[in-house]
Amino acid sequence: MSEPTVADATARIYESLQANNADIDVHIAALKAALTRAGLKEAVFDPARLVQNNRSGRKLMQAYFRQRGVTVTYSAS
Repeated sequence: MSEPTVADATARIYESLQANNADIDVHIAALKAALTRAGLKEAVFDPARLVQNNRSGRKLMQAYFRQRGVTVTYSAS
């Protein structure tokens, strides 16, 4: 199986968030590896696709991902 791209890993994280965070840590690790391979420093998420699209939900997600070594930003949708 090939390594997931940043887009693949991001899509899996959206799916995990919709499924009550199932396997979220595995998907974050895959995203971190994909970002490293792509030479990127941060993951960009669409706030409209988040389960909790409010300020506290976005900040909680950023903090959780930061603890796992991934910087999260949000697109201006």
